[in-house]
Amino acid sequence: MNEKPASLRVAAIGDLHVHENSAETLKGLFEKISQNADVLVLCGDLTHLGMPKEAERLADDLRACRIPVVGVLGNHDYQSGHMDEIKKILRAAKVTILDETETFELSGVGFAGVKGFGGGFDKHMLTPFGEEPIKHFVSEAVNESLKLEIALKALDTEKTIVVLHYAPIAGTVAGEPPEIFPFLGSSRLAETIDHFDVNAVFHGHAHHGTYEGKTTKGIPVYNCCLQLMQRVSPEQLYALVEV
Repeated sequence: MNEKPASLRVAAIGDLHVHENSAETLKGLFEKISQNADVLVLCGDLTHLGMPKEAERLADDLRACRIPVVGVLGNHDYQSGHMDEIKKILRAAKVTILDETETFELSGVGFAGVKGFGGGFDKHMLTPFGEEPIKHFVSEAVNESLKLEIALKALDTEKTIVVLHYAPIAGTVAGEPPEIFPFLGSSRLAETIDHFDVNAVFHGHAHHGTYEGKTTKGIPVYNCCLQLMQRVSPEQLYALVEV
């Protein structure tokens, strides 16, 4: 019987914002990631306008990736209402799209993920009080946290990774204008994460945020959106973490 490796090299990147007619290709990046990591995590906003042709463009580039790929969608992927088609295209390209019903396991490491939602952080977190639109906004954040809880409960692995698009802590959105913090993530996600033995969390969305932070429990959180990684690690362009 093959022994499980002592650690798994996780590459993570988000906010690729693939355009249908972009002259750029990500094949070279995915080839490089395949050489340096054991699994690739995609942290949402994979397309620019949520169009199927954008997802097809990404799926074509992902053929250069020779390692397993898991991910979640982001708000841009929801823009045009084609979320289900985008998921279908990416799944056909052998991408595991994480949600409350689908997790992934590799060499003793479990991956759980959801898109997440906004709502603010810590004592400034929005509460379901007042007008119906506010209640609906908070309800969406609560529902995403519940979906994450369902996914995490489904895992029975030695180690656990959480994949999100929205941030679970304020620490990794620091650098963005404080006025938009409520739209960048929610502490409800971190509250769920801290109920489990999670080894690392990866997210995107906050382009001008901070690379690394921790939940209240001390779980490391990495903001690995491409726009931030271009500043933090211009030679690499993705997070690479051993778990």
